[in-house]
This record gives sequence, structure tokens and C-alpha cells, in this order.
Amino acid sequence: MRTAVTLCRVPESAAGPFVFHDPLDAGFAKAAALGFDAVELFLEGPDAVPAEEIQALQKQHGLAIAAVGTGAGMVKHGLSLTDPAPEKRAAALDFVLRMIDFGGRLGAPAILGSMQGKWGGAVTRGQALEFLTTALNAAGEAAAKHGVPFIYEPLNRYETNLFNRLAPAADYLDERGLKNIVLLADLFHMNIEERDIAAALREAARHVGHVHWADSNRQAMGFGHTDPAPILAALREISYSGYLSAEIFPLPDSGTAASQTLKSLLTAH
Repeated sequence: MRTAVTLCRVPESAAGPFVFHDPLDAGFAKAAALGFDAVELFLEGPDAVPAEEIQALQKQHGLAIAAVGTGAGMVKHGLSLTDPAPEKRAAALDFVLRMIDFGGRLGAPAILGSMQGKWGGAVTRGQALEFLTTALNAAGEAAAKHGVPFIYEPLNRYETNLFNRLAPAADYLDERGLKNIVLLADLFHMNIEERDIAAALREAARHVGHVHWADSNRQAMGFGHTDPAPILAALREISYSGYLSAEIFPLPDSGTAASQTLKSLLTAH
């Protein structure tokens, strides 16, 4: 398992659960100095920063790109893949596909979190799932062209009503025959929704492809009440080899949050 830390450059997400909000060069330097293997990038869009600039920073600091987020499509542009308006859904999918291509140039998958939206009002659950399936089919195919998967993230009940738990999301991927889609196991969301995080990881093991390493309060692991030991044991048991990425609040400050993340992985055996 490899370590990653989040670096956000979206002004609208300045108060969000991201460790670093520094300019890219400073963020990369801090991540490398602390000993992370990669950074997970949250940018304003696929054209916000030239891929070549990021590739240069990767080479300079010896860091991989764990993933790129698509959340700016929602927080900055108000786009959702399950919007009742066809033109808004089309714009959302276009944004996601362009982020997939951007990430693909960096050898990184893209993540679908908040842009999945929710059902309600003019959109039934069945319709929302059809919209989501159409989008995930396109996303999986686009990501495959770059040799990476597309990452779908179940969120807690306060953020979506589509999928809140890993097992139902894994079953949905199977039932719809969705290819090249993996699930993001975010421990913060799982702390709210799962009875047993380790058991949930085992049950959905066939589709788990990315992990957000966060404590119960969305701070660094060790600053809340989650016990990381059984979670790490489950990840080893399912032969998980992806990233443990810190998508957490920078509390009490970014450096401490980042350092505690790495410390938690050394002391949780």
C-alpha cells in the first residue's frame, strides 16, 4: 500500500477536507519532504494547470499522482450527472470526461464524488441510477484508453442518496455490468454508514480500488475514535495494493495532519 496526501487548488473548497491548499510547487515540496508517495490533486478543472507543469513537479519531487478529483464540477460549476436537465447532465459528463483525460496524461484515475448528485424532486431513484449508469459506462471506457480505472465514491447520507455503503455499490457495478470502475472506500463516510468498516471492505473487496484514510471526525487518523488496526488488517487480507490517501481537514494545521497520517500507518500494526 502506498501513501498519498491531498492538495487542493479550488478556492470554493478552501474550507474543505484537504491537507494542503498551497500553490502546487509548495504543496509538492511539502508532500515529498514528509515522505508521501503521491499527491491527490483537486483542481478547478481540466484546463486549470497544464499537465506538463504537473509532470515537471512530479519529476522534480519524485511523486506520483494518486488521483484527480472532479468535485470542482459541483462546487464551482454546479454540475451533477443526475441533474433533471439534460443539458446540465451533458455538461457534467463532459467535465468528468475531460478530467479523466487530464488525469490519464498523468497516469492517474479520476474520482467521482459529489458530482454524482442525488435523486429527488423531478428525478426518481430509478431515473437517477440510469443517468449514473450511462455516465459510468462512458467514464469507464474513457479511463480504459489511458490504462487507468475510474473511481466511484459512495458518500454518506448527508451528501447523496444514491449509494452510501460499499456492498450495495459493488453489487450495482456487477448488476449493471459496469467495466473499469472501482470503488473509493472513504473511511470518514464509512464511519457514518457501515456497521463494521473492516467487514465492509472484505465484502466489497472485488471492487475496492482507492482508500481515503481518515478518522471518524475527518481529521488525521489517530485524532478521532476509529481503530485503524482492523482496517489495515482487512486491507492486507484482500491484497489491497492501492493508495491510502489523506482526504482530511488540515487540523490543527496541515503539517501536523500530514505527519499524523504517516504516523498512524506506522503505529497501527
